[in-house]
This record gives sequence, structure tokens and C-alpha cells, in this order.
Amino acid sequence: MSDDPVLLGPGEGEDIRPGVQIKTGREELVLAEFLYPPGQDGPPRHIHRHHADAFYVLEGRIRITLDEEDVLLDPGAFVHIPPEVIHTFGNPGPEPGRYLNLHAPGMGFDEYLRGRFEGEFDQVVHPPPGSGRPTSEAIVLAPGDGDQLALGPSRACVKAGGDDAPGSLAVLETSIAPAFPGAELHRHGATVDSFYVLEGTLTVQLDGQTAEAKAGSYAVVPPGIAHTFSNPGGEPVRFLNVMAPGGDEVVSNYLQFGHKM
Repeated sequence: MSDDPVLLGPGEGEDIRPGVQIKTGREELVLAEFLYPPGQDGPPRHIHRHHADAFYVLEGRIRITLDEEDVLLDPGAFVHIPPEVIHTFGNPGPEPGRYLNLHAPGMGFDEYLRGRFEGEFDQVVHPPPGSGRPTSEAIVLAPGDGDQLALGPSRACVKAGGDDAPGSLAVLETSIAPAFPGAELHRHGATVDSFYVLEGTLTVQLDGQTAEAKAGSYAVVPPGIAHTFSNPGGEPVRFLNVMAPGGDEVVSNYLQFGHKM
């Protein structure tokens, strides 16, 4: 596991097999991108004992099954599934579905995808219906839903944060206005900070290096690395800010530099 920051361009990552690409594989966070053809089902119904599973829909539709209940979601939807909640997913639509899948903490999910996990992965398949934690503990958000933070001309929508068990993941969908000069250069002591660009071009500064991250790019910043982001262009930029572990500090940090946004 590298402690250097990583910036992946659109479409870049580790291709495991058709439709499965690992963007980052760390102890704190594994983020993969799945491309599912129409009608493809995912894994059998399962639970994770010790980590959260989450999805963000990029394109097409997704079917999330929580215990025995199906939920159909459109692009921009987000699902956070805490430990012990029975779940699976698939593509019910006539078009390909493209999804971000997040596991926090990572628990070796990247090695599991590679087919070389040693020991027993944190997953129990085919649990009896009704045997898991209540499905009401999952967070299911339609596009645009979540706790809204008004940050000057910019805004952020908290999809998952410090109050969500087990506190291992925070996800904010953020839109920064044109000519946003940047958050203060900062480091996190124990948190991995990362940015998946949805629309526009985000300028990122990673350990003294500045780069342009276009839509589809993904930047990963390990703990202790100085970083920031800005939008010097003339169009808004929309991105997912994914942090692991998550906590109340995440939202507080957004509010602290909100006056600059």
C-alpha cells in the first residue's frame, strides 16, 4: 500500500476483469468501479460483519436488495449499508449500469476481487431472511438527497457521515462555484481523503504538485499528505469527496472553510 498520493485519469485504474476496476485498495478504503450489462445480477445475498458497503450510481439504474426488499435507484443515488444488513445488487435496466462501490474499512476487498485473498473474507453468503440487522439502518438516498450544507455560492450534500455506523466512511457530494480559490492546504492525521470528479475540472494540489482532474478522474490522498482543491475555471465543478474513516470532524471541516466557498 503506497503512502504517496495518486491521481487517476478518466478510465484509469486496475482492471481485474471486464466490468471490474479497482481505483484504490487501502486498509481504510477500497473503491472500485463496476460496469454491469443489462440484466446482470451481482453476488448472492450476503452480510459483512465488520465493515460498511456503499454504492453511488454513475450511469443507468441499480437494484439494491436489502434483505428481501428491492429498491430501484437512478444516477446520483447513494446507498450506505452498515455491517450485518443483508444485501445484494444488480442491474435491472435495459442500459449498462456503472457504479462506484466503496468498502470501509477495506478489509482486503481489493484482494478478494483479485481472487487472492488469504483466509476468510468478511462476508457471509446466503444468510437466512430476517437474520441480519434491520434494513432501516441502511441509508438509501435518491439523487440530490442528504443533509445540505450551504457554503456561500458553493454547496455540499452529506451522503454519509459521522453518525452512520460504524463511522468508517464519510461521503459528500460537493459543487464548487467558478473561481473558487481553494480550501486551505491541510493534512489529515488518520483519514484517507479522496475526490471522484463527476462534472467539470477540479484543480488538486497533492504534496506540492498541482494537476487538473477532469470528469471521471479520482485522486487519493493518504494520511499526512498536504493537499487542497480549487476551481479556477469559469464553470462549476461537482465531485464526490470520500473519506475513510469518517466522523463528525469531516462535516466540521467543511463548515470551517465554508466562508471561502
